[in-house]
Amino acid sequence: MPAAVRNVAREKLEQGQLSLGVGVRMTRSVEIAKAMAVAGFDWLFLDMEHGVMSLEACAQISTAALDAGIAPIARVPNGEYAIATRALDNGALGIVMPHVDSAEEAREVVNRLKYPPVGHRSMGGIGPHYGLRSASSGEAASALNAANLTVVMLETPAAIANAEEIAAVPGVDVLLIGTNDLCAEMGIHGDFGNDRVAEAYQTMISAALVIAVGVSSMTIVKFAALSADAISLLDAERSP
Repeated sequence: MPAAVRNVAREKLEQGQLSLGVGVRMTRSVEIAKAMAVAGFDWLFLDMEHGVMSLEACAQISTAALDAGIAPIARVPNGEYAIATRALDNGALGIVMPHVDSAEEAREVVNRLKYPPVGHRSMGGIGPHYGLRSASSGEAASALNAANLTVVMLETPAAIANAEEIAAVPGVDVLLIGTNDLCAEMGIHGDFGNDRVAEAYQTMISAALVIAVGVSSMTIVKFAALSADAISLLDAERSP
């Protein structure tokens, strides 16, 4: 059996295409995976930080998502690596780690979520990614390192200031602004149209572009993740 693991969200991003995701916070039904795949989405944002989704529900939806051809990406609470690695062991194809303020913190995220030689994640056997069939652990570790998306959230002015250094950390794939928390930290609760928020997004996008331009191998790809609100905000900022 081939070792490659498909992550349609990552594949589209690497090809320069738009990759659409949808947040899953309240539903517990595994049918959500197939329904969202049929609706045209590429990935699920499984929220275990602010939602009440359990690790078990996340694993069940992730397994269903693999069969449906949609990538399950799980957000965990800050620093909860035991939850993150178990989600990855049981079907997730990426982790969103909130509240990453520095390159040092980003390196810790990669260290915990990637298998050797990239990081030091523990090998827990072969799970749903291979349809519960056997595979070489070495080949599987390499394939999963390549397929999984490591997403770090920038949610403070300090994180925005450090965006380029964070993006430059090997193994970090995606930068994502947590706009609610960023606004709170800036003292402008809920003011998503504020110029400072637009500037933060421009800083993050520029950081991702700078690092991506300097990388010749497609095995390392840096992206900036944008919500629909953020895209509308930036379009308004560019309008005369």
